[in-house]
Amino acid sequence: MIKRIVFFFGDAEKAKIRWTLLYITLAIIVIADFFVHREHANFFWDKIPGWSALFGFLSCVFFIVVAKFIGHLWLMKKEDYYD
Repeated sequence: MIKRIVFFFGDAEKAKIRWTLLYITLAIIVIADFFVHREHANFFWDKIPGWSALFGFLSCVFFIVVAKFIGHLWLMKKEDYYD
């Protein structure tokens, strides 16, 4: 069983199937968010359907951009740094 899962995610020929499954999963999550009752929301943005998915995606992109900026600006050294 685990061998089939590893080969599924490691096989380049099945990339289109993986992307299709990813998009279907994301669509199901966003559509399911429209059916959540929001009468006890504390903030106005909590009442917006799909807000959690959008906020999570934008937060992830933000952290990646900040980490790359810090890495390239401060952490990464020149190739001959130790020479």
